[in-house]
Amino acid sequence: MALPNQFRPFETHLDKDAALHILQETARGAEDGELFLERRRSEVLAYDDGRVRNASYDRAEGFGLRAIQGETAGYAHSTEISLASLKRAAKTVRLAVGDGGGSLAASPAREVLKLYGDENPIEDAELSLKIESLKEIDAFARDLDSRVVQVSATLAASLQEVAILRPDNRCVTDLRPMARLNVSVIVERDGRRESGMAGSGGRHGLSGLIAPEHWRSLVHEALRIALVNLDAVAAPAGVMDVTLGPGWPGILLHEAIGHGLEGDFNRKKSSAFADLMGQKIAASDVTVLDDGTLPDRRGSLHVDDEGTPSSRNVLIEDGILVNYMQDRQNARLLGVEPTGNGRRESFAHAPMPRMTNTYMLPGCAEPETIIAEVKDGIHAVGFGGGQVDITNGKFVFSCTEAYRVREGKICEPVKGATLIGDGATALRHIRAVGNDMELDPGIGNCGKAGQWVPVGVGQPTLLIGNLTVGGSSA
Repeated sequence: MALPNQFRPFETHLDKDAALHILQETARGAEDGELFLERRRSEVLAYDDGRVRNASYDRAEGFGLRAIQGETAGYAHSTEISLASLKRAAKTVRLAVGDGGGSLAASPAREVLKLYGDENPIEDAELSLKIESLKEIDAFARDLDSRVVQVSATLAASLQEVAILRPDNRCVTDLRPMARLNVSVIVERDGRRESGMAGSGGRHGLSGLIAPEHWRSLVHEALRIALVNLDAVAAPAGVMDVTLGPGWPGILLHEAIGHGLEGDFNRKKSSAFADLMGQKIAASDVTVLDDGTLPDRRGSLHVDDEGTPSSRNVLIEDGILVNYMQDRQNARLLGVEPTGNGRRESFAHAPMPRMTNTYMLPGCAEPETIIAEVKDGIHAVGFGGGQVDITNGKFVFSCTEAYRVREGKICEPVKGATLIGDGATALRHIRAVGNDMELDPGIGNCGKAGQWVPVGVGQPTLLIGNLTVGGSSA
């Protein structure tokens, strides 16, 4: 059932025939192009230190017009959806096409999977109920442990509505809900303070997130991590074996390897994985996918931002590189098919190859057996910030929860551990893949070229040999 007040730009803003004519003239002689229209509504409620610190609501709409000729793309956008604005944008975009000479590429396939609902998460609960839930989270966390000195809880909800018109008069629409709840606590003991954070979300409404049984589990998890860090000792430094827990540690896979498998970097040969198609780049039991078709997941899409249906793309199969993630432009230039990975932050941005939900398939090893192989190393189960150089795959990631491993046993927690290496080497040094693959709880965002989009990650327990660990203890 359609939402009330649904975004219908060709009924409320533009005459479709006139808009189509402008688009066709803009794309005349080009190889591709589209008119991307968007309306986005978002709400954020942040409760911190016993009071509402932020309550914001935002509504934005606009269009982006694009035409592509070879490696050149013309793009213009406006927050005013009108024929006058569209005509002005067309003049700018047309400059990139020049004399044309191109043949317009066929539109994407029509078949689309149903992956998430059409609900508006912002209207899923009354404002008073949302604020009351945040207050209850704060009180519950403080009552749970006397060492809790600060609690922060944030509810975020949004609805993005898009319409994508192509020069052949094909038009696809999508309603994309998103909701997330984050809980953070700070604990103090003997003057030492540490923090812990837990969150969850996805393409669904808010009702499940603000159910007491759900947010209580997040509070317990955030408190657990904070108390673990309260007992943590300085992390060791050196080259050692590292095990990664399942789920959220897949963020390392996403950053250190995933970006290097995006089509634009490989077409330009700026990726560490350029020209390695068909070659063995990882251990034989490593299979990595990017899959935008997982129901309700944060990175999933019915169609990407060029109108291509999402798909399940195998990138690395049994250690062999078999595919890159492609948008339409880079796929055409490389002579391959688009993979449904053309994504943009908003109408104000041109699309580019981006990840959706990137994860590693499970192996056969029991997690306990993997840990038992480590004589002296680190077991990392939580990650914070990191940096990656796409050209060589070198990464630095900070651990938010990690433990020392000695003689096959997980021992004391460590603080200040960073993992240092490069994606290509790390792939080859994977010695064991667990049978416990998990996806992250739905909190990931990915940045590229100044654009941010929601993503998902996942992996099983992994053992990576000879990884450099940065720390302050010998």
